[in-house]
Amino acid sequence: MNEILEPGMLVRHPGCPDWGLGQVQSRIGWRITVNFEHAGKVVIDGERVALRLVIGPED
Repeated sequence: MNEILEPGMLVRHPGCPDWGLGQVQSRIGWRITVNFEHAGKVVIDGERVALRLVIGPED
């Protein structure tokens, strides 16, 4: 799933739900930079964590 992520897309970290909603800032290879509501800017290793794409308000 991470390979389709582009800047501006909304995601959630499955292991850290308390971080809230995150917006993808960049994706370079497997390094994904996300700005989360409650955790700030975090660089995610996309080989280790499969971020959940948020499509609607229920996600």
